[in-house]
Amino acid sequence: MYKMKIGIIGAGAIGTTLANHLTEAGYQVIISNSRGADTLTEKIKQIGGNITAGSVQEAAQGDVVFLAVRWEHAQEALSNILLEGKILIDVTNASLPEFVLAEPGSKTSSEVVSQWAKGAKVVKAFNTLYANVLAENPQVANGNRVIFYSGNYDDAKDVVSGIINRIGFAGIDLGTLHEGGKLQRFPGGSLPTLNLIKLKK
Repeated sequence: MYKMKIGIIGAGAIGTTLANHLTEAGYQVIISNSRGADTLTEKIKQIGGNITAGSVQEAAQGDVVFLAVRWEHAQEALSNILLEGKILIDVTNASLPEFVLAEPGSKTSSEVVSQWAKGAKVVKAFNTLYANVLAENPQVANGNRVIFYSGNYDDAKDVVSGIINRIGFAGIDLGTLHEGGKLQRFPGGSLPTLNLIKLKK
C-alpha cells in the first residue's frame, strides 16, 4: 500500500471508476459527494480495498485530489475547501458554449477551475474517455491505454504521471492547461473519445 492519500470529490461513474483503479493499485482513497458519507456505504463495500467515505472537506485533505463532478457543480464543490499547494486533478468537462466554441486566446475550462481552486496546482486528466472505457483493464494486449494530461506545474504533472502509470495506464503530456486543455476539451477538442493504446517496446 502506498502512503499517498488520494481524495475524490464526486462519486458518479467517473469518480467510482477512478476509486476502483486507485484502490486496486494500493492507494489510500477517500471518496465524497455533496450528499454526505452516509449515502456512499454501499459503494464503499462494492469498491473494497483501502477506501473510506467522507465529506468533501475531508477528501480535500488528500495529498492529491480528484475533481470528478458535473461541470455545473464544480465551482460550488470548490467553494468551501482549501487546496493551497495541493495537486488538483480536474476530470470535469465543460459543456457550455463559451468553452466548446471558445475563441483563440480564451481560457480553457481547467484554467477557470484553477481560478476557483485558489493556490492549487491543477492538472487536467482522465476526461477524454467515457466512463465504461475508463473502467476497463488499462493493460491491453501488448500495451497500456493512454491518458492525456496537461498542466502548468511540472512537479504536479510528474506526480500525476506517476499515478497514471501506477494504475496501469500510459500518460502523455500535452503541455500547459491553455494549450493541452484545448486538445482535451470535450466536446470540441481533437482527443476526446479516442481510445488509444501505447504499445510496449
